[in-house]
Amino acid sequence: MTGRPDSASDPLASRDNVEGYLPEDDVLTAARASSAQRGCAPVSPAAGAGLRFLAGTIAARAVVEVGTGVGVSGLWLLGGMAADGVLTSIDIDPEHQRAARQAFTAAGYGAPRLRLINGMGLEVLPRLTDGGYDLVFVDAGAADYPRYLDEAVRLLRGGGIIALHGVLTDGVLNPDVSDAGSVALREVARQAREDDRLIPVLLPLGGGLLAAVKRTTSG
Repeated sequence: MTGRPDSASDPLASRDNVEGYLPEDDVLTAARASSAQRGCAPVSPAAGAGLRFLAGTIAARAVVEVGTGVGVSGLWLLGGMAADGVLTSIDIDPEHQRAARQAFTAAGYGAPRLRLINGMGLEVLPRLTDGGYDLVFVDAGAADYPRYLDEAVRLLRGGGIIALHGVLTDGVLNPDVSDAGSVALREVARQAREDDRLIPVLLPLGGGLLAAVKRTTSG
């Protein structure tokens, strides 16, 4: 017997169901449109929902984001954080951050909830407090992901979460591709898997989320 596959056996239909499971509100929709106009590539709705879930799971109060864009991922993160949580978001483009601040304000997140820093992620992160953060999210240049993972482990408290976006590119999945970004993404996946301090998982949400919990060390 032949016929059209049901959604459980159709990868495209399953992906569409996952992406459309939680519709975005008007502020997120506007931020996503602004991203397209400015040439940004924000996290997908499913990846955003994943970030909100991770932030909510640990009631995150101190979150670092590398790659503000125009606020799509930050809006999702803030939606899962504790009511008094502070998002520290880093981006090299001041125009993008101005647009992001407008989106955050439109969603009701005032200045006490935000710390927007203009600069290079790998130059700003070393200035942040060791063990002072609940969640670190990175959506930046893939070639630097191994270094970002090292910084994130330093910044996180025990039980904190690191999430790296965009780890399931075509280049990563093809072992014959050897550009710097693809090689670095394979390396960071190995690095997270083999680090005894971390409990990692690879989630096929959006461009792929590599997430890991930092183990709590006992006395």
